[in-house]
Amino acid sequence: MTSRDLVEGLDDHPVSDTSPLPALPAVASRILTAEQFQRLADVPPEIEWFANLGNKATRRAYENALGDFMKFTGIVKPEEFRGVTRAHVIAWRDDLVQRALSGMTVRHRLAALSSLFESLCEKNAVTHNPVKGVKRPPVESYEGKTPALGDHQARKLLDAPDGASLKGKRDRALLATLLYHALRREELCRLKVKDFKHERRGVPHLKVFGKGGKIRYVPLHPAASGLIGDYLEVAGHGADDAGALFRPLRNNCTGTLEKAITPDAVYKLVRQYSTALGFAIGAHALRATAATNALDHQADIAKVQEWLGHANIATTRIYDHRKTRPEDSPTFKVAY
Repeated sequence: MTSRDLVEGLDDHPVSDTSPLPALPAVASRILTAEQFQRLADVPPEIEWFANLGNKATRRAYENALGDFMKFTGIVKPEEFRGVTRAHVIAWRDDLVQRALSGMTVRHRLAALSSLFESLCEKNAVTHNPVKGVKRPPVESYEGKTPALGDHQARKLLDAPDGASLKGKRDRALLATLLYHALRREELCRLKVKDFKHERRGVPHLKVFGKGGKIRYVPLHPAASGLIGDYLEVAGHGADDAGALFRPLRNNCTGTLEKAITPDAVYKLVRQYSTALGFAIGAHALRATAATNALDHQADIAKVQEWLGHANIATTRIYDHRKTRPEDSPTFKVAY
């Protein structure tokens, strides 16, 4: 199921015959025709639910989960979801487990399906949510899943790009923005030039657009500020306030450099530099590194929660790697 179904699926739901409506006051213009209005009214709630998902990452994850469920059950039309029972969900869960998917992946896929049925319940399209009561598989502790770099590794990573070239200046500024502000890849890619120029109480801030459309203001670290300024001076788009802050060096499709660097490109960039240094990591590890470093230096965990943009402090604790510091292990207390 894709967002395109919202449009293409309309053909499967022709307008039903209706009696004429009472005369209404005339309007200056109308964008939707009467036929289009009725066709949208007839959109199945399953497609409406999916079209209403705002976050692209969530849409992609839910699309994959529901696509897997549809393939397993043989569902073709959206309306067929209304015949799903708990037995179908349990059988799917067992199949996911047998495919050796992680417990967390299975839980996420069940959550996606549950979200759909919660919406169908609200629309009175089904009487209950068949995912409720289905036991989820246990999961490993998140602790230690995302590696955090040591301070010496972080410094090496920041110094890795060649500071003399445009690419090196951009990459240094990008890595510093991640390491000093614990941004998600998507948040970094959404930054505009003007988001780098905010001040609150006389202190420079980054305006960050986070998950769920939430906006937070993060104080700009002086080291990152200097590197971003150097990059903008050489790149030449510092006056383009509405333009993307971090941009590709070339665009093979359009030839222009106005669009933002992509999350995938950020991942590859971090991977390339870290691999060359002997510790291959992804961009998310820099978020864990920043959070761990802040906590190591006595930052209040509630402030770190706000800094990271977490709705729940339990999520923030996932990034607290202080308990896993090797130097604190009893191993190094043993002496013979």
